[in-house]
Amino acid sequence: MSRQYGINLEKKRALVEGRLGSAATLAGFATIHDYIEDILSDPLKINKLVASLTTNYTYFLREEHHFDFMTNTALPELSRKIKNYDLRTWSAGCSSGEEAYTAAMVIDDFFDTGKSAWDTTILATDISQQVLNTAKRGTYPADSIERLPEKWKLKYFRQSPSENEAIVSDNLKKEVVFATFNLMENFSRFRKRFHIIFCRNVMIYFDASTKAALIRRFYDVLEPGGYFFIGMSETLSGIDNSFRQIAPAIYRKG
Repeated sequence: MSRQYGINLEKKRALVEGRLGSAATLAGFATIHDYIEDILSDPLKINKLVASLTTNYTYFLREEHHFDFMTNTALPELSRKIKNYDLRTWSAGCSSGEEAYTAAMVIDDFFDTGKSAWDTTILATDISQQVLNTAKRGTYPADSIERLPEKWKLKYFRQSPSENEAIVSDNLKKEVVFATFNLMENFSRFRKRFHIIFCRNVMIYFDASTKAALIRRFYDVLEPGGYFFIGMSETLSGIDNSFRQIAPAIYRKG
């Protein structure tokens, strides 16, 4: 996990043993060792292993302060600054998609009737195909959208045959492109820099050196004046970096 994905689980032995033990039993293996040997022979099973060992906890409008900042500060500034009407946002470590869809709602609500002039497509990436499949389906428990404004519920979600589900509208789905990406890979695949990058509650799994290297790569693929959002429980303090902090868990390039 550390070598391939940068995820350091050395201090999470109980979590690893618990989740792997349960998975091994469900899969019919006598020992965790036998289970791991089987997984390592199949890339699809490796993907499920990664998903089981990382906590994909997220919800709509999580850490609402960040989205308020987008509406009141980042988007007004960027909309004046960007001349080609191409706003580029990346949700890195997007998990099951709630963060990316929330950002898409914020952007759509901000531009309102003027949005048709803009390309605001959001890139959302994760190492787990399992959570990306959930994100692409866009079907969530009905109570997961309780924190959203009523007008957003009506505009960005459609009725489900089941009252227990909330389904992202097709129009909102078109605003987000989901893709598999390992943050340990080279960022050279990105041909254009981003104006906004979210990487929230992802780097908690990384050791200091891995985190420092990743932060440098994020800095390099961010436009000058662009914004970098991390989790509210995270900090870049003590890590050599060129970002300027402007609010809790919000950083800026330049």
